[in-house]
Amino acid sequence: MKNTMIGILGGGQLGRMLALAGYPLGLRFRFFDPSADAPVRYLAEQVVAPYDDHLALDQFGQGLTVVTYEFENVPVTTARVLERRVPVFPPPQALEVAQDRLQEKRFFASLNIPTAPFAPVDDRESLEAAMVRIGLPAVLKTRRLGYDGKGQVILHTHADVDPAWHALGGQPLILEKFIAFARELSVLAVRGQDGSIACYPLVENVHRNGILHRSIAPAPGLASETQTLAETYARRVLEALDYVGVLAIELFEIDETNTRATGARLLANEMAPRVHNSGHWTIEGAVTSQFENHVRAIVGLPTGVTLARGYAAMVNLIGSLPDITMLLALPDTHVHLYDKAPRPGRKLGHVTICAGDATQLADRLAVVERYVLAEAR
Repeated sequence: MKNTMIGILGGGQLGRMLALAGYPLGLRFRFFDPSADAPVRYLAEQVVAPYDDHLALDQFGQGLTVVTYEFENVPVTTARVLERRVPVFPPPQALEVAQDRLQEKRFFASLNIPTAPFAPVDDRESLEAAMVRIGLPAVLKTRRLGYDGKGQVILHTHADVDPAWHALGGQPLILEKFIAFARELSVLAVRGQDGSIACYPLVENVHRNGILHRSIAPAPGLASETQTLAETYARRVLEALDYVGVLAIELFEIDETNTRATGARLLANEMAPRVHNSGHWTIEGAVTSQFENHVRAIVGLPTGVTLARGYAAMVNLIGSLPDITMLLALPDTHVHLYDKAPRPGRKLGHVTICAGDATQLADRLAVVERYVLAEAR
């Protein structure tokens, strides 16, 4: 891997953790991000320019072995420009699918991966037609750029329609049936350049105010057939896109009563063509972290074992940072800070908790959560 230089589009915490995973393998990094104070600014060379600056992209691409990206809203045109001179993994087609919720849902359907019923919404007339077809409650979402609960409104009754249209109308939208799911799960998988695929244990996710609060791995009380089904979905996506790198798919697990109505145990909600927040536990909690596996895959190295080392949980630090002294004093608890300025709703870091069994993990997680949530008030 001598002289291997990875270019990363985006300089946030995911790019930061990718570099930290790649340095022990002798890999070098260069970042492209419009923000001069991106979290990666002290880790490696950074080209600071807008994503549509072709001269800056040309400078960025010189001498690179491969390009990847750390968030899914990188302009596809940027990835295409770079693809002319250097391999880009995951392929730009994955960006195209993930950036548009309607295209994403249709892509899942083409692979026989079940989703909530959905319909495109281009104007008020098509919204009315979609509500007749899908029924209420439903979720009205922007097709592009929504994340962490942004760009979506739940329509419980017809009284919610006018305010929702006022908030979101005038841009391409999608209406999705509101699913009363039992819990949210996510599956992370990695595919190498040789086509080999490995999947991590399914993770249970809990959100607060639309933002991921915690993940537990492996997901408690998980049936083996659920893990198998999630891996089947992931494999279909990876192979259809000729994907290289780490992929995350967020899933709704449906309880037995609602399974009869939906006809499926797992529904795909959305995919992220990158390393993912719900996989941060893998740094300490898996044999090979999602970050190391991503950089291994994109440079053509064998991917590592994805098994969990016992039990793990991840808690996000959002909006403000607690005094980490108390956290570091707890057994098998690890703090990761992203060097980002505090701001409401902003992910500033995370805490990973590891344990030898599920009961021990639950006890340690409860202590961390109580402290983090109390400090955030």
